[in-house]
Parts: sequence; C-alpha cells; structure tokens
Amino acid sequence: MEKHSSKILDDAVDAFASLPGIGRKTALRLALHCIYQDPSVLNNFARSVSKLGTELKFCRKCHHVSDADICHICTDQKRDHNTICIVESIRDVMAIEDTGHFRGLYHVLGGIISPIDGIGPDDLNIETLIDRCKKDKIDEVIMGISPTIDGETTIYYLTRCLNDAGVHKISILARGVAFGGELEYADEMTLGRSIRARIPYQLNE
Repeated sequence: MEKHSSKILDDAVDAFASLPGIGRKTALRLALHCIYQDPSVLNNFARSVSKLGTELKFCRKCHHVSDADICHICTDQKRDHNTICIVESIRDVMAIEDTGHFRGLYHVLGGIISPIDGIGPDDLNIETLIDRCKKDKIDEVIMGISPTIDGETTIYYLTRCLNDAGVHKISILARGVAFGGELEYADEMTLGRSIRARIPYQLNE
C-alpha cells in the first residue's frame, strides 16, 4: 500500500530512511528536495553513492578506505613508517587525522573483542597487524582503542601478540585526557593532547 501518491517517491523515502539516524520525516524532506534538483545533479549524486559499493577499496596494509590497493597514508613517505596506531574503525582514523598531531601509520581492526557480541580475535584484522609488525620492524604501536571493558580486553590481547612478534614499545592514549570512550566524538584538541601524552602500556601478568 502506497503511503503517498507515488510509489517512486515512497521507494525514495524508504531508501533514505534506511540510513542510520534518518527518520521518515527527514527521509521525506530529502526525497522532496531531490524532486526539484536538476537530473544531472541527481545522477552525479547516485553515481557517487553507487561507487561506494562498486569501486571503493580497503587498503591491503591497514584496512582503511582507499581508491587503490594501498591507501595514500600508507604510501606517504613523509610519515613515520615505524609507528602504527591501532584503531577500531575507519571513523577513528579520520578523527585522529583531523587533529594533525599524528604522523605515523594506522591499522584498522574492524571492531574490538567482545564475547557477548560473539566477536573474537579471528573476526578482526589482527593477523595482518602481526604480519606488518614482523615484516616492517615496527618500533612503536599506539593503542587508539576506547578504554571500555571490551577495549581493555582487546588491548591486553593485542599486547601479548605484539610482544611475541617482537614489538616491545606499546603505548596507550593518555587516560587523564578522557575522550568519552569514542574517539570520533572527541574534540580535536583533547584527542591531540591524548596522543602527545600517550603512556607506556605494561602487561600485568
């Protein structure tokens, strides 16, 4: 049953409403806005969104989004290739990059270890991290992971793996500079300070 006089409009509203954080009223407003746009504008919009599913890649080294097999951060020779910051998601990379205070490389885990959610080490990009550290002789690894219970579990597990891989300089973001448990929501100044003030992480056996 159509909600409006046009199934085409209904389908467009449904499409917008499927996006996170978009309710049906907002979806309808966006769809109505599109009606009055030049067809070329809508075609460019649709083409750009479509490319996310057909042409966008994930970097083979760090798992960040990329237009090529290796992202521009990993290929930038001006960055510190001996330091890796481990983060949960692509959004965390963007948040740290916005601070301008980190010039090393990244490794996107794709989540954190969470037994309750059924996420274990094998579900994350950990094996490629260990391989990178062994191959590239990484000097320091920074744990840019939220200090939640699952986050702490992930940091502990990764530290054991990295120690076995020969990485002994492991740091965590300064806990004294709280970032609310989510890097993407931290303001740039606070997050920048937490990176600069990072502290060594030691295993408590």
